[in-house]
Amino acid sequence: MSCHEILVEAESFAEKGGWKVDQQFVHGMGSPYLLAHGMGKPVPNAKTTVAFPQPGIYHVWVRAKNWVPGDWKAPGRFQLVVDGEVLAPLFGTEPGWNWQDGGVIGVAGAELVVELQDLTGFDGRCDAIFFTTDSDTVPPNTLKEMAPWRDRLLGRPETPPSAGEFDVVVAGGGIAGCAAALAAEKQGLAVALIHDRPFLGGNASQEIRVHTIGIHGKGKAILEGIDTVHWPNGDAAAIPDTEKRHRTMDAAAGVKQFLGWRACSAGTNGDQITSLDAEHIETGKRLRFAAPVFIDCTGDGWIGHWAGAEYRYGRERRDEFDEVWEEHGALWSPERPDSRVMGASVLWNSHETGTPSDFPEVPWAMDVAGDKTATAGEWYWEFSANDRHQIGDAEAIRDHMLRAIYGSFYNAKQQPENANAELLWVAYIAGKRESRRIVGDYIYTQKDMTEQRRFEDTVAEETRAIDVHYQRNLTDHAESKYDFMSEALFMKTGEYHIPFRCLYSKNIENLMMAGRCFSCSHIGLGGPRVMLTLGQMGIATGFAAALCKKHATTPRGVRENHIKELRSLIGYT
Repeated sequence: MSCHEILVEAESFAEKGGWKVDQQFVHGMGSPYLLAHGMGKPVPNAKTTVAFPQPGIYHVWVRAKNWVPGDWKAPGRFQLVVDGEVLAPLFGTEPGWNWQDGGVIGVAGAELVVELQDLTGFDGRCDAIFFTTDSDTVPPNTLKEMAPWRDRLLGRPETPPSAGEFDVVVAGGGIAGCAAALAAEKQGLAVALIHDRPFLGGNASQEIRVHTIGIHGKGKAILEGIDTVHWPNGDAAAIPDTEKRHRTMDAAAGVKQFLGWRACSAGTNGDQITSLDAEHIETGKRLRFAAPVFIDCTGDGWIGHWAGAEYRYGRERRDEFDEVWEEHGALWSPERPDSRVMGASVLWNSHETGTPSDFPEVPWAMDVAGDKTATAGEWYWEFSANDRHQIGDAEAIRDHMLRAIYGSFYNAKQQPENANAELLWVAYIAGKRESRRIVGDYIYTQKDMTEQRRFEDTVAEETRAIDVHYQRNLTDHAESKYDFMSEALFMKTGEYHIPFRCLYSKNIENLMMAGRCFSCSHIGLGGPRVMLTLGQMGIATGFAAALCKKHATTPRGVRENHIKELRSLIGYT
């Protein structure tokens, strides 16, 4: 007798209710998932209809995670509701991403309505639901085993269909990626812009809410359509600026936007990228993108990583590039290389409602929050550690910040003056500062800024001080007991310049990069890492893509033979 198997990806639910699609950690756990991000209040049910091939008894498995295991009730508990009947098991109660046994159900008809019922409002998470008539089948849980298993059950073809014909593919729709796409489009190129969220802007989007700073340089005409005004970080004023950005991008007829598509792999032939595959974060559909040139604006340098580009991560030893600030010693640069980088922030705020309100006890948050009391969190709510990788441990880092937030707000609610305070907005998409830095023909460093070096291939400029962060718990700071608080060191520089050699890969011939994954040292990132400067880099790579097509050359070929033409397009004389 044949076995019947149905895999339902949670992110594909027809009605999300109050659950959020979270795609940030696919590389670590295998799939986007649904997150019950209710800030302490249970969210409305997610709901979908599941078709069954035939009636019968089906075993139910739910892939979930207890995101803070310990001597307390799991914070992200939820239940499964099938055709109005609540199944008994509590999900989100086992450590790590695992398939939890949901028992058996009887299926009498052709379809059932399945719901996710959140019980806490504290970030319960569901990856997928698996139904099988084989009582002995246990679904696979390793990344290596799950990928082909998912493909088989979801009917995904081995070779994704073509997304169309493009002159350049831009991966990442932050400020740098948007700027790159706009610049290329202005030169008549057919552009594919792939972005893994529904909202453009990266850290400037309404999902993360960091205002843009830096200078426009020669890119004002393009950047003014995608930047922000200066509002407090975390403010809802990010929403109209996000809407402005989308109007700007929608008006660029030559840019085909693939929003909610996550780049997932790169095809290569020697030192050339031949294609880029992307997967929709809700439907799971895949597409293949081909073009002569690719621009990595993913922040984490994913395209370069998949293609085999050389990259750096962590802090260089201080004498490698003579990046020293004696006054601050190892807080600025270490004697030996390490894995410390600037951290990720999760911004948040609350508001006064005019009436008293309660906030649940959060014992699972208190060993992080300690006695910290707060009703909002700015940029310095940031976490980084030498033993926490900003990519490999990204989910743990985000969750660490959520615990800091909920615990600190709980402490604040114990004070009479905060009786009417209620959480208004807490990000669940982390705002990253630093991870992989793809190596180009030139590595940008502290000396390039402090000595105000000029380059014949300058394509971007900035005046902002070098701004490098460290965690307060590394010092005797008054708040050193909180590992989720950071401090900034500012080294004044005057005007400095970024060469085009930092914006294309050293060893992948048709790969450029714009954004925080450009070619630089840890300290070299400190100045140009702000969004308007990164947007200038995007403009340079977009125009360079046009010259690659015009002259049938590579980014390095543009640098060697057409740099005056590139600089002229940017606005340099």
